Amino acid sequence: MFGFFFGGFFGFIAFLFSVVLYFLPTIIAVAGRRRNTFAIFLLNLLLGWTFIGWVIALVWSVKK
Repeated sequence: MFGFFFGGFFGFIAFLFSVVLYFLPTIIAVAGRRRNTFAIFLLNLLLGWTFIGWVIALVWSVKK
């Protein structure tokens, strides 16, 4: 069913874009050299799928 969508170049780019978007709070925390980067990563990894967890991780990563 998803072989057509994820089988080609567009599917690969869509997958990469999705992974980068999902881990955006972690990427921001690493780039900003936040003190709690590992905690932000764990929150993002374990609760990011709930969107509320993702938003909390995003706010935590940009907060000084």
